[in-house]
Order: sequence, then C-alpha cells, then structure tokens
Amino acid sequence: MKIILYLSVALIAVAFLILVIALTRTLKSLSKTLDNLSDTVKGLEGQMHGITEESTKLLEKTNVLVEDIEHKSERLNSVVYAVEDIGVSAQQLSQALRKVTTSIASAVSKRQDKIAQAVQWGAALKEIKDRWSGKKGTGTGTNETHPVHAKAPVPKHLLEEPARNDERLLQRVRNS
Repeated sequence: MKIILYLSVALIAVAFLILVIALTRTLKSLSKTLDNLSDTVKGLEGQMHGITEESTKLLEKTNVLVEDIEHKSERLNSVVYAVEDIGVSAQQLSQALRKVTTSIASAVSKRQDKIAQAVQWGAALKEIKDRWSGKKGTGTGTNETHPVHAKAPVPKHLLEEPARNDERLLQRVRNS
C-alpha cells in the first residue's frame, strides 16, 4: 500500500508538474501578447498625438479662412449695395426719361397743327428770303426764285390724309 501511496504522490507530482509547465507556457504567451498590445497602444498614442496636432493646425487654418471669407463677404456686400443703388438710380432715370418723352410726345401730338403751320410759315419765309437775295444779288430775277420753281408749302389736308386713311383702316378691321 505504501507503493500505491508513493505512486499516487508521484502521479500527483507529475500531474502538478505538467500543470505548472502548461500554465508557464500560457503565461509566457499571454505576456508576449500583452507586450505586443502595449507596443501597439504606444504606437497608436504617437499617431493620435500627430493626428491631434494636425487637426489643431487644420482648425486654426479653417478659422483664419472663415474670418477672411467673412471680411471679404462684408466688402462684397458694400459692392452689392452700391450696384443696387446704381440700379435704382438707373430705374429712376429711365422713369423720368419715359415721363419726359411721354409729355413731349403728347405735347407734339397736341400741337401738330401748329407745328405744321410753323413749318409752312418757315418755308414761306425762306422762299421770300431766297427771292429777296436773288433779286438783290443779280439785279435781275432768276428762274430759281420764280414761283413755278419754288417749293410750295404742303397743304394741311395732304398732311392729314394718311392719318385719315389709317383711321378708316382701323375702323374696317374693327367692324370685320
């Protein structure tokens, strides 16, 4: 029985030795894995530090760029306001010119008869002047100032004839 006891103790010792050897290998492997993990974390810390520095620089440059854009935008706004003022002024000038043209056109159309009469009087005065200067300069009358060759003023009814024809045409179109 003693032998069995010695064999049992020897078997337990061998089993314990195998267990210790297995645990030692496992712990060594775990130690290597933890060392690799530690190295990886250290590398990541270095990379993160570099990334953090670059991100900080990028944010600083972005802030400078934003400030520059804001400044330029304010300057551009003043240009836009100036152009807008020019547009308003041009529109007001256009409206004023439109009013002036309309008033001139209405005044001309109201005084068309007087203008035609003034043109006729001007032509008659020119004819008299031409006759007078023709008699005075040569001493004898020339054919140029002879009433046959002189341009007579256009009678009023001939000036109004195209307008009447236009009115008749409009009436025909409306009645159709």
